[in-house]
Amino acid sequence: MKRLLLGLALLLAAVGPAFAADGHYVNGLEGIKCASVPPPGYYLRTYVAAYNADRVNDRDGNRVDINPDVDVIALALRPIWITGYKVLGADYGVQAVIPFKYTHLDNSVIDADTRSGLGDIDLTPVLLAWHTDRFDVAFSYELFLPTGDWSSSHPASPGKNFWTHMFSLGVTAYLDEARTWSFSILPRYEVHTENTSTDVTYGNDFHFEWGLGKQFGPLEVGLAGYCHWQVTDDSGSGATWDRDVHDRAYAVGPEISYMFETLGVQASLRYLHEFEAVDCTKGDMGVLTITKPF
Repeated sequence: MKRLLLGLALLLAAVGPAFAADGHYVNGLEGIKCASVPPPGYYLRTYVAAYNADRVNDRDGNRVDINPDVDVIALALRPIWITGYKVLGADYGVQAVIPFKYTHLDNSVIDADTRSGLGDIDLTPVLLAWHTDRFDVAFSYELFLPTGDWSSSHPASPGKNFWTHMFSLGVTAYLDEARTWSFSILPRYEVHTENTSTDVTYGNDFHFEWGLGKQFGPLEVGLAGYCHWQVTDDSGSGATWDRDVHDRAYAVGPEISYMFETLGVQASLRYLHEFEAVDCTKGDMGVLTITKPF
């Protein structure tokens, strides 16, 4: 959030790298086996995520003295359909992510703003998954729609008022023959369209999430994390800040997952601490994920 001129006045309106900085994708939603897609069938994955930050860093990674208070709570529903059809040897699927957000922003520069409601919906018309004995590979194209309410006078708005195209390609590697050890990495690239109300097009973002896990029967434990970089400059007449300054953030933390076999439900819980952040908020995130096949 290079808005350390304008954005401090809006408390860096995009509420931190865990909640996607200037882009749409929420880093930290996936962790262990983040690049693994389930077999053909219908699934519902539910995310409950909470992000808190009391620090904003400048372009050099130093604290900015504005006493920020950022709280975001999100509930996201992700219906998934892996169709059973094959494309290029991969299982073909579609999915959507429907988010609901509560955001509270405050600092010593502006009055507090609190908003809640439907966020920007994410549609995936192309989801491809390949499986071998030792590897899972996944590719997807996703489109974020500006369905959430947005106002330039409300920095806590649940929507962003622009579209985003996102491309993902990741792999899960099983490190032993019994498939009890796994390492996953899931890179993503976001391309943003113009916010026509502000005449700003935010720079493209590159992220990757990763997870290292060890399976003990229905229990899995390990580490998860993410890295985020803004890789191109902001543009448009409304981008009056220093366009050479790019956001970046890194986070890591523990994850635990358990398969409740009698219910057919898998639940995972992860905590991620942002240990470095540049030109954005620096905080902590917790995510509960529940997956149910149908």
